[in-house]
Amino acid sequence: MTEFSVIDDQNEFEAACRLLAAGNGPVAVDVERASGFRYSQRAYLVQVFRRDAGVFLFDPPALGDFAPLQTAIGDVEWIFHAASQDLPSLRELDLCPATIFDTELASRLLGHEKVGLAAVVEDTLGITLKKEHSASDWSTRPLPDTWLEYAALDVLHLVDVRDVIAAELVEQQKAEFAAQEFASTLAQPPRAPREDPWRRLSGLHQVKGARSLAIARSLWLAREEFAQQEDIAPGRLVPDRALVAGVLADPQSKQALAGVKAFNGRASRSQLDRWWQAIVRGREETLLPRERVHSDALPPARAWADRNPEADARLKLARPAVEAVAEELAMPTENLLKPDSLRRLAWAPPAYTPEAIAAALAELGARPWQIEHTVHKIVAAFVESEQSVDEAVASES
Repeated sequence: MTEFSVIDDQNEFEAACRLLAAGNGPVAVDVERASGFRYSQRAYLVQVFRRDAGVFLFDPPALGDFAPLQTAIGDVEWIFHAASQDLPSLRELDLCPATIFDTELASRLLGHEKVGLAAVVEDTLGITLKKEHSASDWSTRPLPDTWLEYAALDVLHLVDVRDVIAAELVEQQKAEFAAQEFASTLAQPPRAPREDPWRRLSGLHQVKGARSLAIARSLWLAREEFAQQEDIAPGRLVPDRALVAGVLADPQSKQALAGVKAFNGRASRSQLDRWWQAIVRGREETLLPRERVHSDALPPARAWADRNPEADARLKLARPAVEAVAEELAMPTENLLKPDSLRRLAWAPPAYTPEAIAAALAELGARPWQIEHTVHKIVAAFVESEQSVDEAVASES
């Protein structure tokens, strides 16, 4: 087994960057985080491979400034497997590629049945990878040798995989599809913060009443503050279900809270004062949360026949039409057009013209190649749905 080491020394880092700058072709890049263990989504390991340079494993917490790496490889193509997962962590380090190639996304466009890294490497190169450390705590130091080998193999074969997949894209006449998808992924802005992130508490639907919701919010905020302070994933301190149990139990004292069996977790008792104070704050809160919040989510499609029968008719004809195009292109329907985009278009469409539908699809984030392959099918389906509704009304009169 080849031995790999983590570069955490500035001189070694700069030497590695010089080697990468002198290498040839694109670079394969991957990131390991500590999701589920740490509060942040920061990178705890950055792996880079380039032909004629080799594999390098960098330690972000120890190195801090990654400007030398950006200078070394910033102007060449970066190859990822599921780029959208890694780009946010890299941008925190000011590592920003000019162009990317995503082997996972490309595999979807090609209609590959399995698109995980191990499956794609095996399909394209016949090499078997072990995926046994993907959910490990990568903030661990020192990192075990077996973890380092796993991390290195994530990028070692990715350039070869890219070349095979790129040729397959050309063969299937999908290279332009992929280029537009990669550019869209790279241009995707950071997610806007949720207005009420505490409402994502698992089991919150059990909590009734504005006052109880205020207590749930207060507990969530207290956990969030402590989790950020300790850099520990919130659920590892007190799970969601335990916070909800604490609200539902309605304890009248700190001791009563301690006696709630379902209020558990590694910090449920060691930080009991913190949680009790949060409950008190929630009970004293004057600005209570709304029990119901406005959402721009559409009703479930099964309810459309009653709530918006015209939209129901449009969707029932447009959906199979788009699915048929996806089948012809040998790719999943969701990669041809997001289901939510089609639903929104069917719910409140513009004029039934290719120009109007194309503009609406673009507004919903569809790429030009997606619009080109779906717009006429959607227009035809919407027109047919209108005729069907008219015929139904005529037959009833």
